[in-house]
Amino acid sequence: MDKYLEIIIKSYKGYFNYLVHEISHPSWHNYFYWLIGVSLLFWLLEITRPWRKNQPIIRKDFWLDAFYMFFNFFLFSLIGYNALSNVVVTFLNESLLKIGIDNLAIFNVANLSIFWQLFILFVVRDFIQYFIHRLLHFSPFLWNFHKVHHSVKQMGFAAQMRYHWMENVVYRSLQYIPLALIGFGIQDYIIVYLFAFAVGHFNHANIKVPLGPLKYIFNNPQMHIWHHAKELPNRYGVNFGLTLSLWDYLFKTNYIPSDGRDITLGFDHDEVFPDDFLGQAVYPANKKD
Repeated sequence: MDKYLEIIIKSYKGYFNYLVHEISHPSWHNYFYWLIGVSLLFWLLEITRPWRKNQPIIRKDFWLDAFYMFFNFFLFSLIGYNALSNVVVTFLNESLLKIGIDNLAIFNVANLSIFWQLFILFVVRDFIQYFIHRLLHFSPFLWNFHKVHHSVKQMGFAAQMRYHWMENVVYRSLQYIPLALIGFGIQDYIIVYLFAFAVGHFNHANIKVPLGPLKYIFNNPQMHIWHHAKELPNRYGVNFGLTLSLWDYLFKTNYIPSDGRDITLGFDHDEVFPDDFLGQAVYPANKKD
């Protein structure tokens, strides 16, 4: 027990020091300033080239989504997730050692060039996330948490980060073993995560950028807007791809019936859904519908 308590204390201190270093040492591969820089870029695009021209620059819930960006990117880990995950990973590794397993990897990516390592991590991670995203819609239990993301009524770049803290737990937990099997840790190769984050901002931004044939590979605002549509032909949703739209076309979950610029966003009975951070953070414990 003392060992795990020490892990928790070191985790809190370590993450706090990391966050201070991020803020005090600007660089292109710095999560904190990448978050700010990419956000300012897409906000500028929304201001100068808006798709929905009647949507305010400071749209509905703009500041709520801005808070979610910093909460889900940094504060949630600082509050406790980083410490908890370190304890769980240590316990898991020790449990595996007891049965003679010191490494989950069945494929050694370290033997490949850095390009192929990055490519494999990017594709496999996005593939896993596609199915996790579908699970969030298919499972009534998980859908209650995912409703936070779908409570957006006016789409904008920062809406990417409006999601329930439980989604951090679900995504990271379900990715851990599949990525470990091919030799990756959750935090490997920052460039993949920075790229995926930028594409996520793009998908949710109030801009229209025709991708041509690339729309069958990469997600985009004109496709993702339909994922947030209130009225859909499939009760479990459509367009689940996060960075790559390729999975939706492969698994027949793609749906773009028309230009979705002015469609109504949300879900059934969203009028009674909490509209503040604290109310959404404790949902569904405070569920009324």
